[in-house]
Amino acid sequence: MSSAVVFAYHNVGCRCLSVLLAHGVDVKLVVTHRDNPNENIWFDSVQALAELHGIPTITPDDPNTPEVVEQIRALQPEFFFSFYYREMLKKGLLDIPPRGALNMHGSLLPQYRGRVPVNWAIIHGETKTGSTLHYMTEKPDNGDIVAQQAIPILPNDTAHEVFQKVMVAAELALNGVLPALLAGTAPRLKQDLSLGGYFGGRKPQDGVIDWAQSAQTIHNLVRAVAPPYPGATTTLMGKPMRILQTLVTRCTVAGKEPPAFYVKEGRAYAICGSGVLRVVRFELDGVEMSAAAFAAQYGSARFEFNS
Repeated sequence: MSSAVVFAYHNVGCRCLSVLLAHGVDVKLVVTHRDNPNENIWFDSVQALAELHGIPTITPDDPNTPEVVEQIRALQPEFFFSFYYREMLKKGLLDIPPRGALNMHGSLLPQYRGRVPVNWAIIHGETKTGSTLHYMTEKPDNGDIVAQQAIPILPNDTAHEVFQKVMVAAELALNGVLPALLAGTAPRLKQDLSLGGYFGGRKPQDGVIDWAQSAQTIHNLVRAVAPPYPGATTTLMGKPMRILQTLVTRCTVAGKEPPAFYVKEGRAYAICGSGVLRVVRFELDGVEMSAAAFAAQYGSARFEFNS
């Protein structure tokens, strides 16, 4: 029986930990995170899953401290697995497992190395992404590839919807290659980093809409940051507005009209730098309202966006 220490969080952490247990891996310890009270916790708990199976858990702020490193070294694990764990593992940790440390990343490496790869892929209008199991080095997401599983990104998929597919891709990739990995016969493919780029994390303010952009570009932003993420934001009539769901229309704007919001025949629209979006769901001043309710309160005039 192969042994491992698992660093994991989020839904991918839960599903991939379940795969290891299904294949009889002796998980000696799970290292996870305490939930941040300021974060929208919409995902499952790795700690709860580990406790269900009687696996010890720890939640250090920094897993690279000498105390944690020595605690893990004493367990003598053959493997490390990292499944959506948010802290980088440094050399002192990575040198412990004799059979290597492997990470599951939510993109088709070498594309979208770094943080929030699903959101970045949607922002850039990608039509596919996936999950990649790869060996870990001190540099993020650049080690040899062991397995990949691709999934499609449909034109109106939100980040949450794509993440659900990426989660299944992670489970499929790990489940498919794990027997060979445990037997020592799994492939190792060196990455050509020139074929992809590295991306950093995103903040809520990165969701502010630039209405000078095209309808397609804004649509990609809206679906990339739609709930449970913070949402795409703007200002209308001096009030904060969140655009929660859009569709790209075939409408064109005659001449150069300023970006504006309006309701016509019971549907809400937004004029963009080029093209028109149908605004399916939106909040104004913190309250979600329908197009009909907006028209009843404010009329059918065009209201220019303040941002």
